[in-house]
Amino acid sequence: MALAAFGAACFATKGIFAKFLYAEGWNFEALLAIRMLWALPVVWAWALWKVGPAALLRGPRGAIAGAIGAGVLCYYLGALFNFYALTLIDASVERVLLFSYPTMVVILHSVLYRERPGTRVVAALALTYVGILVLVTGLDAAILRANLAGAGLVLVCALTFALYYLASDRWTRAIGSLPYTTWAITAATVCLASHYGLRHDYAEIEWTADGVALMAGIVVFATVLPMLSMAEAVRRLGAQRAAVVSTVGPPATILLAWWLLAERLTLAQWLGAALIVVGIVVLEYAKQKAPAPTPD
Repeated sequence: MALAAFGAACFATKGIFAKFLYAEGWNFEALLAIRMLWALPVVWAWALWKVGPAALLRGPRGAIAGAIGAGVLCYYLGALFNFYALTLIDASVERVLLFSYPTMVVILHSVLYRERPGTRVVAALALTYVGILVLVTGLDAAILRANLAGAGLVLVCALTFALYYLASDRWTRAIGSLPYTTWAITAATVCLASHYGLRHDYAEIEWTADGVALMAGIVVFATVLPMLSMAEAVRRLGAQRAAVVSTVGPPATILLAWWLLAERLTLAQWLGAALIVVGIVVLEYAKQKAPAPTPD
């Protein structure tokens, strides 16, 4: 539980680091490219140490291709939407909205497999989406106008996360979770690095001492450490219990954004954020108590 909470709290710092890097003059495309280029060697070193080169390189080609496609969808396209959204809306709003992706997993799974969700799941979905509405609007037309574009981009990113999750449910059975993640992140890194190189010049990036420190922070504390901590937490607790513990993430982001960025949510937005977190907790407990599907 400590590992899951630590990982969630570290993930919660992503938007904070991004906001500070934007203030240093970084654009979101440069931030994404350099972040992934710095993180990728650590991911490969971890994967080689944990599972070895054979597991990484000799998996079924279809499963590796599936991981690559999921990485391009989620960690490339989804990340572009997400980090651009952070230029438009507060980090606290972004983090809470992104946390809605488990509900999208449930909806997509129900549609794809024609399974009717139970009463608790429906209640959890209702809580979450009412919370999204209240958080984005703040029950105020001016707040809605300010948040609409950015919130829409974050929800599209959350949808890519949900699709990535569903893809992982299929392909990790063939190659394992760590090789799947490694190939997904590798594909996304190639896309992000190429994307920036085609649109900009790497020589244009202005490296300052503060910029280097902040980039190291987002790589270490908001990317590598939480990824490894959550992976170990899932191994020890199981995915559902780890997911419940990870609900500390959105409140952590809200508090950090209040402390470091002077972001303030209205009372209505606090209520919306609380409804989303409660909805996710109810959803995860409902999934945990649901009977296991009978194999065909």
